[in-house]
Amino acid sequence: MTMTLPALPYATDALLPHMSPETFEYHHGKHHQAYVDNGNKLIAGSEFEGKSLEETITSSFGKNPGVFNNSAQVYNHTFFWNSMKPSGGGAMPGSLESKINESFGSMDEFRTAFVQGGMTQFGSGWVWLVLKDGKLEIMKTPNAENPLVHGATPIVTCDVWEHAYYIDYRNARPKFLETFVDNLVNWEFAEANLSAA
Repeated sequence: MTMTLPALPYATDALLPHMSPETFEYHHGKHHQAYVDNGNKLIAGSEFEGKSLEETITSSFGKNPGVFNNSAQVYNHTFFWNSMKPSGGGAMPGSLESKINESFGSMDEFRTAFVQGGMTQFGSGWVWLVLKDGKLEIMKTPNAENPLVHGATPIVTCDVWEHAYYIDYRNARPKFLETFVDNLVNWEFAEANLSAA
């Protein structure tokens, strides 16, 4: 398949004051676009041509770093944009809340674990809420890795590469993660992913 840059699910100013249009200009318009462009060049004429994005990710992992890194980053970023919404955070759908309470003990304990996961991902990477073996857990992945290559289903993610937050938060990754959970996360998207799993 040919990868394309998906439109954002909201306007570039829709997440103000928590995420700026300038961040989207660079992060979506330049970084995400570059993964799409590079990935398409690498896939053209290869064994990955014609495969779905998910198939390309799982079959290139550990075998073709160029194809894997670019295709996984296209997937990860698209998942990240959908993991946020204007006026996000707050109350979550009941089915998701009960699963979070069952897996983490409480929303507060989930919040602590998610923020800690993102803070302790050394260097560039991602922090995910995933479903694995019937239970929700926090997974952190380096660089372009994602839960698809670790036998887990992604539910929601936050990008902790510096370009995700440096314009708006400078080097304050913890503040960015807290803001993500409190003001940006799209619980309806998370619940839809949990239901589909």
